[in-house]
Amino acid sequence: MGNPSPRVSVVIPTWRRPQLLRRCLDAVLAQRLEPSAWEVIVVDDGHDDATRTLVHRFAARAPHGATVIYLRPARGRGPAVARNAGWRVARGDIIAFTDDDTVPDPDWLVQGERAMRVPGQPAAVCGAVKVPLPPRITDHARMTEGLTRAEFVTANAFVRRSALVTVKGFDERFRRAWREDSDLQFRLLDRVGAVLPCPQAVVTHPVRPVGWGVSLGQQRNTFFDALLYKKHPQRYRERIRRVPPWDYYLIVAAALAAPVLAWRGHPLMALAAGALAVGGMLWLALRRLAHTSRSPGHVTEMLATSALIPFLSVYWRLRGALHFRTPFL
Repeated sequence: MGNPSPRVSVVIPTWRRPQLLRRCLDAVLAQRLEPSAWEVIVVDDGHDDATRTLVHRFAARAPHGATVIYLRPARGRGPAVARNAGWRVARGDIIAFTDDDTVPDPDWLVQGERAMRVPGQPAAVCGAVKVPLPPRITDHARMTEGLTRAEFVTANAFVRRSALVTVKGFDERFRRAWREDSDLQFRLLDRVGAVLPCPQAVVTHPVRPVGWGVSLGQQRNTFFDALLYKKHPQRYRERIRRVPPWDYYLIVAAALAAPVLAWRGHPLMALAAGALAVGGMLWLALRRLAHTSRSPGHVTEMLATSALIPFLSVYWRLRGALHFRTPFL
């Protein structure tokens, strides 16, 4: 049995990725913070038997004094639900959040706890995320690299448990791994206190292999931008996106206008609208190809997906605006 009063509780949500989780747990169990000071809570959002077996094996070989707990949420799905389930059973006064696809440095917990114990007692700190880029850099790798510049991400965050109680944890309406961390950050700033950087607490986030066209499915994330905007309109415009993606709206409008103009007997105007839409798609593809792989497969993927992304993005943005009843573009 572990220490009944750990100082730090590590919460790791996971979704049917036992191989990645094994790598993460290996790194967590190798932390230099004394084992009696921490516990690990793995929240199985995928209700996966292979994951449960893996966590139980790690629990059996945890360092003396440490505790590894397996947990399945009783209801709901998504990272917000999983993290809430984890921190609510945690016993530490500091909650360290990371994800199953990260590799925390050996001093991650030491540095994170030290940053949380400074005078002034911040509500939370956000550690650094390193993203090693592969030899052939893809658009997906560049998107993953964006984690290195994020203000606050739950791939590497330390939050005071009392602060989570005050703001009632994560908003479970964020059903994807998108913007739920920014929403928590903004509510902590508004209601609790400072959220500070802690570059000494480091996790590595390798770029995962993904299938063709992964960027198309990612456009659904913008549905939850509308929720974040509704809750924090000023902070959204200051810290997330200053202006709507007018280029996407222009591409969609021009593409929809071209056949209408042709049908109404305005061939030159229809040609101009079509050229504007195609030109916008090509410009988007070129932007995404900048400083990335020029392999034929990657170029083909960028051209094909850039023709669809504006339509999917606008659709999900407007659907989010309607669903959450907010004037969001």
